[in-house]
Amino acid sequence: MKLRLSIVTPEREVFSGEVDSLLAPGSQGQMGILPRHAPLITALTEGELIAREGEEELIFAIHGGYMQVLPDQVVVLADVAERAEEIDEERAEAARRRAEELLKREPPPEERAAAVAALRRSLVRLRVARRRRRRYRPEVEGETER
Repeated sequence: MKLRLSIVTPEREVFSGEVDSLLAPGSQGQMGILPRHAPLITALTEGELIAREGEEELIFAIHGGYMQVLPDQVVVLADVAERAEEIDEERAEAARRRAEELLKREPPPEERAAAVAALRRSLVRLRVARRRRRRYRPEVEGETER
């Protein structure tokens, strides 16, 4: 039995297909979902959503939203969702540096909240992009991972 997974944002459908399982960033922590899961609705936080289809992993950066789980279907209504291959790692790194620099200057509360949110988003994007890069990079003999 498979799960029908749909990941949708206000702008587009990011993914639609069948998967064997998924890990999602639930508001109470990482959640594992398998076929025949008990129905539920939960809030999502920023984090990685990993869908597995056989040996393949599909990795997404999720930035808030909701997830509805039914025994054979999962619908993710995300505020923002990106496939790992869509993430520009250099841009995410630049966003991380900008947010950290702003936070060092001790901004007013409303600017601080925006900077903290930008920092969280950039860190999720970097984690997802780096996971994909490690997974699909051809290994070089004698090279060690940093």
